[in-house]
Amino acid sequence: MIYNYKVKDTNGEMASLDEYKGKVLLVVNTATGCGFTPQYEGLQKLYDKYKDRGFEILDFPCNQFFNQAPGDDEEIKSFCTLNYGTTFKRFSKIDVNGEGADPVYKYLRTEAPEADEDDKSKELYDFLSSKGFNTSGDEIKWNFTKFLIDKDGKIVKRFAPTVDPEKIEKEIEKLL
Repeated sequence: MIYNYKVKDTNGEMASLDEYKGKVLLVVNTATGCGFTPQYEGLQKLYDKYKDRGFEILDFPCNQFFNQAPGDDEEIKSFCTLNYGTTFKRFSKIDVNGEGADPVYKYLRTEAPEADEDDKSKELYDFLSSKGFNTSGDEIKWNFTKFLIDKDGKIVKRFAPTVDPEKIEKEIEKLL
């Protein structure tokens, strides 16, 4: 269960995810220099609309995909605040794939190995494959992969990076 994990916050302190029990969560690996970075705007809109109803976004910056999350935690925070006005919870930068993957992401990948995709997903995966990225199996394929988790900590769905936050809204509403 996701509540069994601890993650490092942007102050370098370990934070338990059990503080999110009873909330609907959207867990996202992000990057500040990615073509999908403008999704921060849609994420913030969802957060603003539903935060008072028990919805939280957990942001995990990741630099594993073409080094698109440069900078330290403070620089990432400043970028997101200045450019997108983000106020949802951001954690310290992590790896989401490979031997050094954060345990919470190993869990998420195992529990939800397949993503809900849209028409743009195949194009993205074909491009990534041509650049040597693994687009099969349970690995996170790219920045802005999203995991929707219900109030009981169960992963409801994994969404491909190409799925805009606005397209997830109905799923969130059903869980609140």
